[in-house]
Parts: sequence; structure tokens; C-alpha cells
Amino acid sequence: MFSRLRRQLKDVATGGDLTPSQTAVLTRLWKEGASSASQLAAAERVRPQSMATILAGLARHGLIRRRPDPDDGRRQVISLTTAGRHRAESDRQVREEWLARAMQERFSERERRVILDALSLLQRLTD
Repeated sequence: MFSRLRRQLKDVATGGDLTPSQTAVLTRLWKEGASSASQLAAAERVRPQSMATILAGLARHGLIRRRPDPDDGRRQVISLTTAGRHRAESDRQVREEWLARAMQERFSERERRVILDALSLLQRLTD
């Protein structure tokens, strides 16, 4: 159930020009800040070669920048460009609006309260 909802939210946000993997990396950089490609690969559970492809796609869209790591000249630090930050924020807003609209259309007020209560309990479980 959660996997299907997560997939739907990713599909809503991609807008067709980014892959779900690119959207996930864009969102991670927006939430967590700059990172190395190897750290991103580990966090997203993909091979470094796959992450290189994902990052190349984001770079083609002008959403990320690379700069040398000040602590290790062999590595690069990946961060969002202004366009990347705007895109991540826009994607998040689109997902939130879709979810709010879907819940409003499909659930009663009482059911929405039950969902919010359940989410609160799940949040405690993951803390």
C-alpha cells in the first residue's frame, strides 16, 4: 500500500521530463543538502555507475552543479542550482496538492482524521 502511494506521488511530481530516480535524487539534495555522488548512490541504494547516469540527466536539465570537494580533491560535491531548488520545491508542492485533493475527494472528514491519527502513530514508530 505505501509503495503504491509513494509511486503515485513520484509519478505526479516528475512531470514527464525527469525519471523517478532523478526526482528522488533532486529531492534528497533539496532536503539534505550537498553530497558526493558515492554518498548519493549509497543513500539511494544504486550502483555508482547508475548514480553517474542519474546525475548526468540532472546536469543536462541544469538542476545540479558540481564542484571539487575542499577536503578531498578527488571527489566532487553535488549541489542544487537555483533552478534545481525551484524544481524540488515545485515538485513537493505538486505532490502535496495532489494528496490533499485526493484525500478531500475520496474520504469523509472523519476518515481524514483517522488517517492523520494513524500517521501520527506511524511517525512515533519511526522516531
